[in-house]
Amino acid sequence: MRTDILRRTVLTAAGLAVTAGGIAGPALAAQAAETTRPAAVVQHDRKPAGERELKVDYAAQPNFYYCGPAAARNALSVQGKNIDVDAMAKEMGTTESGTDSINDITPILNKEIGRKDAYRSTEIPAGKVDGKRIDRLRADIVRAVDDGRAVVANIAGTATDTDGNTHSFEGGHYISVVGYRDGGRVVTIADSANPDTASYRIDVGELAHWIASRGYAS
Repeated sequence: MRTDILRRTVLTAAGLAVTAGGIAGPALAAQAAETTRPAAVVQHDRKPAGERELKVDYAAQPNFYYCGPAAARNALSVQGKNIDVDAMAKEMGTTESGTDSINDITPILNKEIGRKDAYRSTEIPAGKVDGKRIDRLRADIVRAVDDGRAVVANIAGTATDTDGNTHSFEGGHYISVVGYRDGGRVVTIADSANPDTASYRIDVGELAHWIASRGYAS
């Protein structure tokens, strides 16, 4: 899980925890608990060729260290599932230090959708982001979304979205990837950290650099 997403907004001190697994999000549980986006159904929105988006029943994370369970919960919502984040956090071994790695999330995603090998974990080593890895990430996102599944990514550092807004998670974070356009060159993020920046788009190359040193489940 990871720190609060910045749309040019300074993170609260309570949300600034730094761990290997990642922590993020508003420390105000009351705000997060009360912010759910309109319920969504589990099918795709059919878009023009090269573009597709899944409907998310969005919910913000209830504390600063639940970004892993919250990202998984939002990802699974496109399948029509509404799984309690506390139960999911317990299964993932989430603590106030966060959720250790994407490998703690992938088995839970497979369990909840009832398909043993639907999701797999892919790591992107630090300093190893190249055209081949970006193309693989793009292909994995397109394949998953076309299959009606959102991708969960473990990210760290700072990235800039297509609107020029900066999202900073120096301690790490988990996000869901719920759609793509331009054949997967631009992807749509569902971010549990802050309901004010719950959805944004990012270039897939920028996302690959954001994931570097960590991994994603697709």
